[in-house]
Amino acid sequence: MPHLSLRAIMLRLQLLIVLLAWSTAWAGNDALPQPVQAALRQADIPAGHVGVVVWETGKPGPLLTHGGALSFNPASTMKLVTSYAALELLGPAYTWKTELYTDGSLVDGVLTGNLYIKGYGDPQLTLERFWLLLRELRSRGVREIRGDLVLDQSYFSLSDADPARFDGEPRRAYNAVPAALMVNFNSTMLRLTALSGGVAAYADPLPPGMRLVNKLQLDNTPCGEWRDRIDIEWLPDNGNSRLVLNGSYAAACGEKSTAFNLGDASAAVADAFGTLWQESGGRLAGSWRVGEVPASAQRLMVFESPPLADVVRGLNKFSNNVMARSLFLSLGAVRGGAPGTTQKSADAVRNWLAGKGLHFPELVLENGSGLSRIERISPHSMAQLLLAAYSSPIFSELESALPIAAVDGTMKSRDKDTPLAGHAHIKTGTLEGVKTIAGYVSDKAGRRFVVVFFINDTNAAAGGAAQDALLEWVYGGR
Repeated sequence: MPHLSLRAIMLRLQLLIVLLAWSTAWAGNDALPQPVQAALRQADIPAGHVGVVVWETGKPGPLLTHGGALSFNPASTMKLVTSYAALELLGPAYTWKTELYTDGSLVDGVLTGNLYIKGYGDPQLTLERFWLLLRELRSRGVREIRGDLVLDQSYFSLSDADPARFDGEPRRAYNAVPAALMVNFNSTMLRLTALSGGVAAYADPLPPGMRLVNKLQLDNTPCGEWRDRIDIEWLPDNGNSRLVLNGSYAAACGEKSTAFNLGDASAAVADAFGTLWQESGGRLAGSWRVGEVPASAQRLMVFESPPLADVVRGLNKFSNNVMARSLFLSLGAVRGGAPGTTQKSADAVRNWLAGKGLHFPELVLENGSGLSRIERISPHSMAQLLLAAYSSPIFSELESALPIAAVDGTMKSRDKDTPLAGHAHIKTGTLEGVKTIAGYVSDKAGRRFVVVFFINDTNAAAGGAAQDALLEWVYGGR
């Protein structure tokens, strides 16, 4: 063994002490708080099927870690990865464009030629904003289009665009497939009202030629998971279609609303255009089709989205999957060049993480929304991500996008009438067999903590009480 000087021995001892201190801090307290353990037992969820990390900002290691290195399906908390990456890579002021072109000429309000609409992935092109776009087109003097409506979807490219792929429920709004040009999240709103004589149903907007057929039966069961008792069928009807509602609706539900997926995004855009253009007094002589804007076309106008900082609020507060998937694809298109693909997006996120010194070998990205059976991340990696975000210049935009406990979004009905109310910004995630939370908690002393609690178990749906118990434990100062 080589001879070591006293100075070298001291340096090695100091390094050993630092490593020991770090490993002790990293190990944290593996014993979950008693209220959390009790709630997990009540829900019949094994402790081995949960991952928990509690980490005070500014500290070298977590206060508590349990299963922190295990790989979990994070459900919609994966939107935190997409949102944070987008805020840093694109910037909070980033906007999406929707461009209108023509290959003809405009004379005295008559556009002789085709009208092209090219989308760039605006995730918040709602029906109201699409109406504003058409109103602006009318204000520029266009009242009649003697040509076709051509929709350019080339900015995104999806290899698998099957809305039934995830769970066999293609009409569920969360299964809407993103498109470069998409209106109103490619969904329409169904409103139901319990009346003394039955159930009133109303859907708006409905595509032209579609009839709503209401076969719902009113019953006296508890309201509960009322959506699961309604079956929505989309049936052909002599060249048109019928939207048929089967199942039951509880009188205790009163008035409720839910969205459903319209299917083909291009057809939905064309239907919305036709309805709103006609209502505004405009005329369209031709039909519609999908195609690319020719290089010789003349640009008529550009319509911009709200800034990204606003978009991520709606995306996260209400956990909008198609918005998250559109944002994820936008990352790929901007960073890797059009067309945007999920592979380009995943590469952009991984490169961004590596540039920040964050290495998550277990990370699996499919669509960036968490609506996936294969996406994976560990609680420790999620905590590291949130700690990095806390030190980022865009932190205020990210935190303000998260649901506030007992106040709004997906946390509005949780932790009411508890001291925690208003003191936690938490992203939630729910799939069959998955229930997750991740975000920030300020305790009663004003200290800030990152909290991650993942549950992957057949009884995960019953795990909310355990997650709330952890949040309250953190807030109470342990």
